[in-house]
Amino acid sequence: MFIGWLALRDTTPVGYFTSAEGRDRFVAAYDRAMAELPRPTATLDVRTTYGIVRLYRFAGAEPDRAPLVLVPGRAAASPLWADNLPRLLRLRTVYIMDLLGEPGMSVQARPIDDHQDQASWFYQVLLQLPEPRVHLVGYSIGGWTAANAAIRQPEKIAGVTLIDPAVTFADLPAETILRSVPASVRWTPQSWRDSFNSWTAGGAPVENDPIAEMIGSGMQHYSLDLPAPTRFTDEQLRSLKMPVLVIIAEESVMHDAQQARRNAEANLPDATVLFYEDATHAVNGEQPDRIAADVASFLAEER
Repeated sequence: MFIGWLALRDTTPVGYFTSAEGRDRFVAAYDRAMAELPRPTATLDVRTTYGIVRLYRFAGAEPDRAPLVLVPGRAAASPLWADNLPRLLRLRTVYIMDLLGEPGMSVQARPIDDHQDQASWFYQVLLQLPEPRVHLVGYSIGGWTAANAAIRQPEKIAGVTLIDPAVTFADLPAETILRSVPASVRWTPQSWRDSFNSWTAGGAPVENDPIAEMIGSGMQHYSLDLPAPTRFTDEQLRSLKMPVLVIIAEESVMHDAQQARRNAEANLPDATVLFYEDATHAVNGEQPDRIAADVASFLAEER
């Protein structure tokens, strides 16, 4: 869904729903998926120069410590974190955001032309949160987004957790790019999108799953216009001075897992790199208890 969707987008300079009916269908799917989460303490619409970013705040443990800011993957939006949120709330207060320029409740108003723009809108959001420091937790493209922000605008970031981040430590495999193209075409059958999403999850069924339905609806009814993510240079990775936790899924289709592991270990100066054997790219839903335990250990070492 990553490169294929980007390659087939139209030339409108901001992301948008392609029809009112399509937006209504997505919102209905989004609301069903949001019902899987605890009720948020607050719903925030944060204004940036690039548009309005939707966040949900969930009051959790250690309210005086830096909260977690969860960053979802492509087309996934906040409900992606349904399996992880209850466990992470035992650790810290949590914010979840819908990415700007992606299907969700955030509304893009200005073109995002490059990776600095991506970091700029993200940093503007963090500046408006009341806490002086935050920990970013990003999954898939959300991991790339979190790393990009930490590299380019690190001022408010206490630490970063990257859960099987795409295009961060290794490039997308050719097979993934090729498989994503049919699933990225809006007029193709839903079964094609289900097939691709199931493949990324190691063959797990996705039919009748609220989050998978939301992702499929976003792929079908939303046209995005964002710069394609590109792999960070070794120099950029070495510039990350805050603590970093990296979780790599052995069976991920988003990169060569061994290469990603080696690159992370070689280039991050202050990192814990964990390799989850037998896990697929859907690791956040497959192993939420293990992820929460590893994040807890990471936070316990907070400076």
